[in-house]
Amino acid sequence: MLRIAVVQETAVPGDVAANVATAADRVREAAAKGARLVALPETFTTSWDLDAFDGPLPTLDDTGWLAPAQAAVDETGAVLVLNSPLARAGDGRRAITSLVIAPGEEPVAAYDKQHLYPPEVERFEPGEHGTTIEIDGIRVALSVCYDANFPEHAAAAAADGAILYLNTGAYFPGGGHRRDLHYAARALDNSMYVAFAGLVGGPLGLIGGSAVYDPVGRPLERLDDATPGMVVATIDPAEVARVRDEQRMWADRRADLGPRRTLRV
Repeated sequence: MLRIAVVQETAVPGDVAANVATAADRVREAAAKGARLVALPETFTTSWDLDAFDGPLPTLDDTGWLAPAQAAVDETGAVLVLNSPLARAGDGRRAITSLVIAPGEEPVAAYDKQHLYPPEVERFEPGEHGTTIEIDGIRVALSVCYDANFPEHAAAAAADGAILYLNTGAYFPGGGHRRDLHYAARALDNSMYVAFAGLVGGPLGLIGGSAVYDPVGRPLERLDDATPGMVVATIDPAEVARVRDEQRMWADRRADLGPRRTLRV
């Protein structure tokens, strides 16, 4: 089993140091509640902020800016998924990147968001591959916000053996129905857990809604649209196996549906 925490929090636009310090505090809080894996929302280091995106971005050439988060991870033994806009100094690539920060290890740029939302398209490059991380024998697929709108993204993760689809996001006012429907559907489609960590508040009034969904798409717990907090839940491989045996959608899926026909009448 794997105990996880998805954090719903407000980020200060453009203030990387303040936001990383907040991330470190939340890691310690989550670890005190038994969490082994902790996830902060999309672009938490800068907030989802176009001015910040257009300015100098953090890089991994010097990881000193991540020192508070690394210290919290080393102290608690938790693993942190921290999403950040990131610049690659070598090739100039700019991406919305999920960093994996593990105890005693260098931070890894593990996953770049593959599906970019319209304001992001002009500023970032999409990721070229999916990523699954394994923690205590549990396979966890990484995704960022808009990725979860595409059923095939979560299906590819499930096919890779993931039983948790972890998404970090930032939803604007009016997006709550779509947010809740997509995450519940990805869980039900693939008989897997889905966890979502959302930005809340700030100048854009982001709407949070962080949650963990069970393998039939029911929210184990969901935060409201306005309040910082965290959801802590246990990922149980036996429950995934039970649901997949009972519901059968995952076992009965067909990778090849054959050619399509068009009938004109």
